[in-house]
Amino acid sequence: MPSRVALITGCSSGIGYATAERLLTDGWTVYATARRPETIAGLAAQGATTLALDVTDEESMSAAVSHVVQAEGAVGVLVNNAGYSQSGAVETVALDQVRRQFETNVFGAIRMCQLVLPGMRDQRWGKIVNIGSMGGRLTFPGAGNYHATKYALESISDALRFEVRGFGVDVILIEPGLIVTRFGDVAAGSVRDAAAGDGPYEQFNRQVATLTADAYTGPMAKLGGGPELVAGTIATALAAKRPKPRYPVTPSARLLINLRRVTPDRLWDLMMRAAYPTPRP
Repeated sequence: MPSRVALITGCSSGIGYATAERLLTDGWTVYATARRPETIAGLAAQGATTLALDVTDEESMSAAVSHVVQAEGAVGVLVNNAGYSQSGAVETVALDQVRRQFETNVFGAIRMCQLVLPGMRDQRWGKIVNIGSMGGRLTFPGAGNYHATKYALESISDALRFEVRGFGVDVILIEPGLIVTRFGDVAAGSVRDAAAGDGPYEQFNRQVATLTADAYTGPMAKLGGGPELVAGTIATALAAKRPKPRYPVTPSARLLINLRRVTPDRLWDLMMRAAYPTPRP
């Protein structure tokens, strides 16, 4: 029988934590991971096995997957959830921060796929769930680096879905919109960090930080939802005989993805200029 084991990255809060809880309820054997396992002690109390896993560290990723394989035979489901938003005008974000953004949001996800796929291929069954974003289909000013990572995850998921289908492995991309968690606070904080100093983008970055925070707490948040919506969507996708390639989550994701699809670039730019401050000398 194929492994009924789900390995989830980034479970310390939000989507990862909610997904672990939901899959436990649905009868999966859950391995919940975080950089600091003490942050997920509550999941251990609910029946999950908790492991340390840092998706920017090769040794940590290899050790976690090896632990699951030795204990369970293979990883049945991989949920690539670990990620964060590094915002700020592109010119103002230090390249080391950009690299760490890609290491966490893109390279870590790729490496986790590489590590679990041999076991999935051997058992001729597996599910890889990549947590993308509506930000993989559209771009807001002041968040270019974050959007770049989510665009990358879109193309990786598309290619991988084709490449592993013949081995019985499904690749599922989840595209959340506004999810009311600490994610918004982290994103806004990263812009404020970029705004430090007296550079030409200081005022722009400060206003973007305010707009980012307001999106998660103001009227726009009514088009969002809690992390349990994403967890429920993942559960639905895993239960489907033929899961869809993409699952937008929340009204904000469906609305904005469809709007961007039919909006010419110049009109989109005009809309962004109406919503965001334009950096000027």
